[in-house]
Amino acid sequence: MSRDGERVIELVNELSSRVGNVLSDMVPPAAQVHLLNAQRELITALMMIYENRIAPEPAAKRARRARASRRTSKRDSKIPID
Repeated sequence: MSRDGERVIELVNELSSRVGNVLSDMVPPAAQVHLLNAQRELITALMMIYENRIAPEPAAKRARRARASRRTSKRDSKIPID
């Protein structure tokens, strides 16, 4: 993982611990468990999005996407109407 990814993880962990400390006095324990699970899922989703954005796309996938776009561009062309 890159240094930027590590910084993002550290930032998210710091923010979550601060929010957790503030909410622990106001939120019932059962709700805290649900919030922690939701937080974990959100962090996982954000990291997957981040890794997907910075990871280079495999060459085979790029080639398939290029072929698919060529097929759809011919098929989606407008037909002149007299």
